[in-house]
Amino acid sequence: MEDSLQSSTPTSQEHLLDHREGAEREQQGANTKSHKKLALLPLVFLIYFEVAGGPYGEEPAVGAAGPLIAILGFVVFPFIWSIPEALLTAELATTFPGNGGFVIWANEAFGPFWGSLMGFWKFYSGVINLASYPVLCIDYLKLVIPALSSGSPRFVSIILSTCTLSFLNYSGLAIVGYTAVALGIVSLLPFVLLSFFSLPKIDPSRWLSWGQEGVERDWTLYFNTIFWNLNFWDSASTLAGEVEEPHRTFPKALLSAGLLTCLGYIVPLLAATGAMPLDQKSWVGGYFADVAEIIAGKWLKFWMEIGAVLSIIGLFEAQLSSAAFQLLGMADLGFLPKIFGERSRWFNTPWMAILVSTVIALSVCFFSFTDIISTVNFLYSLGMLLEFAAFLRLRRKFPALKRPFEVPLGFFGLVLMCLIPSVLLVYVMSVASKIVYVTSFFLTFLGIALYYFMNVCKSRKWLEFSLVRDKLDEDDYVL
Repeated sequence: MEDSLQSSTPTSQEHLLDHREGAEREQQGANTKSHKKLALLPLVFLIYFEVAGGPYGEEPAVGAAGPLIAILGFVVFPFIWSIPEALLTAELATTFPGNGGFVIWANEAFGPFWGSLMGFWKFYSGVINLASYPVLCIDYLKLVIPALSSGSPRFVSIILSTCTLSFLNYSGLAIVGYTAVALGIVSLLPFVLLSFFSLPKIDPSRWLSWGQEGVERDWTLYFNTIFWNLNFWDSASTLAGEVEEPHRTFPKALLSAGLLTCLGYIVPLLAATGAMPLDQKSWVGGYFADVAEIIAGKWLKFWMEIGAVLSIIGLFEAQLSSAAFQLLGMADLGFLPKIFGERSRWFNTPWMAILVSTVIALSVCFFSFTDIISTVNFLYSLGMLLEFAAFLRLRRKFPALKRPFEVPLGFFGLVLMCLIPSVLLVYVMSVASKIVYVTSFFLTFLGIALYYFMNVCKSRKWLEFSLVRDKLDEDDYVL
């Protein structure tokens, strides 16, 4: 075995870790009597907020490429990206249902170095993405409160909103889950109303517009917008240890969240582009609120702006939960010091992981929104390429493994399923700016350095780590 993680291998198969059942039992104990695990409905909305959170933020796709290409993007992209990623997540999250998600998958497939690097790539992308939500929130609120546009009021409001939302996450995952349900319903309702009010004004020919003459297409913005709005399907896998019966719940939750996400994007986009004469340069973040005022009145614009803030709260809470429980999972696997796996005595939440995630998010939340999502997309793409490779490797490595949910394809079909989105990932990475390349290279180097530094800390006993095995044998999984 590799020496980077400490080993405590049992002496017989009877005493080997049954990973699936062990993960489902791992939170049982004194605290679980007062802290319920996630049920199906809150998990659906947590996945929904991990991925989308509503149509807020899809407007730049129309501004970048015109109505027809924007509509095609949100229709086609789920088939070539979202569905493969969701299927992969359903299979691996139900087969390896521990906190840590994709970190466990890469570790089992390629060993601890790649498991650690996967963890750092995904964690960086998650917390940088986290930083974008207070910025978005203030951008919507400044339409109502102009003082928040710049200066110290903007600075203070971003700090206060980030800290307040982090405390809500600290109060418990069950609370966060049901809060996400309420936020999802309230934030989607104005788009339902917008769609109904738009029906009499819709001209289907407007959907076929390639864009206005003289407006140059911005393909980098277009692909970054669509990719950012439809990725992170695997993020909820880091919560698998907190879910009731994950082998049954995860596939249902992913399917339900997928339908909700696709309808939540397509229907309002069709309504707004079909009901409004095209002014392509107006299609920037927040333009749906202006459309709502024109079509239905100021009351719907106000509701949509409030809905945007509520949606952003849901996005923040879901992303922070995923990042924090990922760190907890990495601590359980021995990649990080044991303190990252400690839970609050009162709320059973990983307090140190939440604190660290919040501090890092605050440190980058003053970057421009474009630089934030471009860096997020690049780091996430690196992690997803490794994730696709781990998925295929695990199919070959454990062919007899009992999988509660299994993608119904042979190995060649799985390769094709992973190949198309991988080409898209490479394209998204190729159009990144120099600042994104430099930032991503630095963070990758930092992740590698932290991996080796953690190994030194283990060998010299500078910090306390969980005692775990670095890999499991196939016999551990045969039920």
